[in-house]
Amino acid sequence: MATKNIKEIADAKAGPSEPRAKLFMHGRSQAVRLPKAFRLPGKEVRVSKIGDKVILEPLQKEPFDAKRFWAEIDALGGRDFPEVRDDDLRPELDDDVSFD
Repeated sequence: MATKNIKEIADAKAGPSEPRAKLFMHGRSQAVRLPKAFRLPGKEVRVSKIGDKVILEPLQKEPFDAKRFWAEIDALGGRDFPEVRDDDLRPELDDDVSFD
């Protein structure tokens, strides 16, 4: 019975067709060099961990949609806003204030 070395065992466990990425150090941070097929758009990704799996998700900010924003404001219909009079906006002044 022939013994397998550690590399052969790791290769057999990962499977020959399973894509791999290289890990390397960049300063004091660990970095991952992804294969071309796994490239993500943008400059940042969301990182999460589930069990022993690290998940990278693209962070794409949608462009600001002013029409949608104002439609959402209009949909509120002013129902959550109290009635405000001009008198309510003026602060009450204390005539007895002394700066001695």
